[in-house]
Amino acid sequence: MLARCSRAASSHFFHQLRNNNNSKDAAFKLISHQSYAKAATAAAMAASPILSSQKVFPSNSVVNLDKMFRSKPCSLALAADSPLRIEEPEYEGIRRFVLKLLLFYSKQSKSIRGANVVYRRIVSQVDRPAIYEVFNLEKTFKMTFSLLVLHMWLCLRRLKQEGKEGVEFGQYIYEIYNHDVELRVSKAGVNLLLTKWMKELEKILYGNIVAYDAAMLPEAKPDELPKVIWRNVFSDDGTTEPDDTASQAIQAMARYVRHEASCLSLTDKEAMFSGNFMFTSLENLSSHARR
Repeated sequence: MLARCSRAASSHFFHQLRNNNNSKDAAFKLISHQSYAKAATAAAMAASPILSSQKVFPSNSVVNLDKMFRSKPCSLALAADSPLRIEEPEYEGIRRFVLKLLLFYSKQSKSIRGANVVYRRIVSQVDRPAIYEVFNLEKTFKMTFSLLVLHMWLCLRRLKQEGKEGVEFGQYIYEIYNHDVELRVSKAGVNLLLTKWMKELEKILYGNIVAYDAAMLPEAKPDELPKVIWRNVFSDDGTTEPDDTASQAIQAMARYVRHEASCLSLTDKEAMFSGNFMFTSLENLSSHARR
């Protein structure tokens, strides 16, 4: 039921964003003819237009999707000598004493710092051009948000394996995510009724999480995950059927999701709680899978 509500909310929130190439100023001129809610939606539409499904899946892709995401899963933890690692700062003497008094080294403070690193890993994967190039996607607000939710779910799913501690750590990540999404919505031009739209996006997040969890259950049908990905990421409204080009990209993303989920399961607790892991590099995969 929640998944269906999510799709309805998603369709409502993004419906007027599609196929609008006007500027922000032109969008705000519609206020006299629309409700404030519709005007806010139109502003977001002007900032990041959502294109039709035919444009989302270019037929001239140079990436052979059939070859991708078939490798054996492995841990995503960064090596001890990796320059990409983020280590806890170590201070000595009076500085360390003062920081201890300020609870800098408390469990909560460490968790918040770790959660910030984890979320930066998520954003790094979602904001890079490679993920859009590999799956033939237009970089729009809707698409970026859908991918952000997908990678949030991947991390939260892994953290649940750590029990109560993992769930609590995931809450810190969610709070950071929520603040980031609010900034992204505002940057897209939606400043009117911001709280309302944030609630709509929250429904979409939780609905998508329920749908992804169900699709990954052992008893789920093999085609359930591709169907969920089609509805949550690729489709504007979830009702139309994908064409051959879109189906190829959807199947590739389903393999990517299963691959990353398996890799995260192999990633140790320390790496997950410190953020010292990286999602599979799509830049490298793209370069090796070109026709």
